[in-house]
Amino acid sequence: MFKALLLEESGGQVTPAVRELDESSLPPGNVTVAVEYTTVNYKDGLVINGGGGLVKRWPHVPGIDFAGTVRASDHPSYRVGDRVVLTGWRVGELHWGGCSQLARVNGDWLVPLPAGLTSRQAMAIGTAGFTAMLAVLALEEHGLRPGAGEVLVTGAAGGVGSVATAVLARLGHQVVASTGRTEAQAYLKALGASAVIDRTPFADPAKRPLESERWAGCIDSVGGNTLARVLAQSKYGSSVAAVGLAGGARLDHTVMPFILRGINLLGIDSVMCPQPRRALAWQRLCRDLPLDRLEQMVVPAALADLPRLAAAIVKGDVRGRVVVDVNA
Repeated sequence: MFKALLLEESGGQVTPAVRELDESSLPPGNVTVAVEYTTVNYKDGLVINGGGGLVKRWPHVPGIDFAGTVRASDHPSYRVGDRVVLTGWRVGELHWGGCSQLARVNGDWLVPLPAGLTSRQAMAIGTAGFTAMLAVLALEEHGLRPGAGEVLVTGAAGGVGSVATAVLARLGHQVVASTGRTEAQAYLKALGASAVIDRTPFADPAKRPLESERWAGCIDSVGGNTLARVLAQSKYGSSVAAVGLAGGARLDHTVMPFILRGINLLGIDSVMCPQPRRALAWQRLCRDLPLDRLEQMVVPAALADLPRLAAAIVKGDVRGRVVVDVNA
C-alpha cells in the first residue's frame, strides 16, 4: 500500500483527497519509482482544481514532477537504487504523476539525478527551474552575454521567475525583476535582482508598436499585454523567451519589433523537450544555480497541503517553489 493524492470526478466536480492505494492500481510502465519529493506548478494547480481539461481519465493522481529512487525496473538504463528525476512528458496530466509515494512510468522519460543534487533540491528546481534554464540557454544561443544591458524577468516572484532571476544574476547579468507583489522586493533582491519594478505598466495595451529600447533580453512567464509591451521595448537584435501565459494567452501586437529591430521571440517548451537538451539543462542548473539561493525559494509542504496550495498557485499567491515531502 502507498499514499497518494487521488482526484475523483463526479458531475464535473473534482474532489482531491489523500488515499491509500494498492500497488496494483499503478498504471503500466517499465520503471517504478519510490517518490521522495514532488512539487506544485501552475499546471498542477489547474489539474487539482479540475481546470483546463488536461485530465482525460479518472480517478487520477496529479504531479508533473517527482524525484526519488528506482524500486523496480525493466528498462535497460535504470537499476534498482538509481536516483532519478522526472519533469514533463504529460505525466500528471495523461499519466499518473508524482503526488504519490509510488509512481510507475516509461523509463525514457526519466533523467538520472545529477551528482551533487538531492531529490529535495531537484524538486525545488522542478519544471519551473528546468523551464527557466531552457530559457537562459535559448537567450545565450541567440547572443545574450553579460554586460549587454538590463535583462527583464516578468512574474519574477513565481517559480520560473525566481530561478531565472537567481541564475541570470549568478551569470553576471543585470537583472530587473517585474512583480505585482510589493512584499517580494527583499526576496528578489536576495536572489540577485539589481532592481525590482512594478508589473502594472506592462498590463496596459501598447500605444505604439515600438517604444524606447531598454531590454537586452527577457524571460517572460506572463504573456498577453506584458509580452507585447516587452517586445516593443526590447533592444535591437535582442531576444525574448516566452515560457508562460499567467496574464493571458493572446498576443496582440504588430510585426514591427521583428522587422525593424530584429527581435527574436523564442518559444520555450519543457514538456516534450528531447533528452539531450534535458541533460544539458540539468547540468547547467547544477553549475549556475546557487543552491543557497535555491533554499530561499522553498516552501515546504505535505500531500495533505496540496489542495490548498493548488488553489493558491492558480491565483498567483504562491511565492518561490513548493517542495512536497510525500512521506511526511
